[in-house]
Amino acid sequence: MIFGYARCSTAHQDVAIQCQQLQALGVSDSNILVDEGLSASSRDRPGLRSALDRLRNGDTLVVTKLDRLARSVQDAHAIASELHEKGVILQIGKSVYDPTDPLGKMLFTTTAMFAEFERDLISQRTKEGMARAKKAGRLKGKRPKLTKEQERQVIKWIQEGEITQAEMARILGVSPATITRTRKRLIENGYLP
Repeated sequence: MIFGYARCSTAHQDVAIQCQQLQALGVSDSNILVDEGLSASSRDRPGLRSALDRLRNGDTLVVTKLDRLARSVQDAHAIASELHEKGVILQIGKSVYDPTDPLGKMLFTTTAMFAEFERDLISQRTKEGMARAKKAGRLKGKRPKLTKEQERQVIKWIQEGEITQAEMARILGVSPATITRTRKRLIENGYLP
């Protein structure tokens, strides 16, 4: 069987073009597994895991480009090794990867290096942009889940000790974790003992 894998790292991107390319490479629509909004820097991706679980000896996994599969040399080699051990063929675009061919192995590693390099550059640019925005006063972080008035109410409830954090969360329409984080911050800032 031939399976395809498509991935995009943000919600703003679309995998439709990758799916069309996979279909043009012989993958049926029902055998295309997708991860949307997930970075390839993590191997913890449901679509990838499903693909790796479904593949059997003699099957083929097709990706349009190597950076859709992995964004680090280590992950690219780990995935390729897992596929090879299962007897699965890895096809990148129109090329079939042969891990026993020294030239193919070198090209695979070089392509994976460029994917990792590109990921690192994107990360660095993002951090630099956020630092500039913060310095210019345009990056203020997340808006608090609770208003100042609600925080004062939380302080009062905690001091009185009559209701649980779960009840506070239900009354204020937030998660219990929000109350836990708020309490921790209030203690750190000296508003609560």
